Amino acid sequence: MKRCQWAYNERLIAYHDHVWGIPQHDETQLYKMLVLEGLQAGLSWDIVLKKEELYDKALDHFDYHRIALYDQKKYDELMQTEGLIKNRLKMKAIITNAKAFLEIQKQYGSFDSFIWSYVDFQPVPHHYQTSQDVPSSDELSTQISKDLKKHGFCFVGPTIIYSYLQAIGIYNDHEINCDFY
Repeated sequence: MKRCQWAYNERLIAYHDHVWGIPQHDETQLYKMLVLEGLQAGLSWDIVLKKEELYDKALDHFDYHRIALYDQKKYDELMQTEGLIKNRLKMKAIITNAKAFLEIQKQYGSFDSFIWSYVDFQPVPHHYQTSQDVPSSDELSTQISKDLKKHGFCFVGPTIIYSYLQAIGIYNDHEINCDFY
């Protein structure tokens, strides 16, 4: 089976085959992927995937309703939790973004409706030969980044949002020779 070049170990292959690029509409999964993409900034995706189960447990299974209620005590607890990434800005963004996520839901009915409306609810196929051809951001990821920031989100720059669009299947950035393209 041919896969994108970046899927080179068991963990990345499983993510590539069962998550990445598959159109996602589940609210919890949409929030979870936003968290994981934010955590990935400056790190390898493999590192984040290694820690996914730890975050699932520490963050109440990515229940953004509960996370939005986290207080300073819970934040401090998370910062002391073994195995989690100890970046204060990333940890604060998890909580801040849960609150903003709920506000988007109130305003648009769902985060799914909000995010997919940018592409008229249809995945956008790209035609890249290799992973090196894929841009780190584009006009759409820049626009969504700006809009999310207006809604109170943080740690959602254009590069993070581009990766997010790939992860939730808005962008199909599988290499054209990949069997999942």
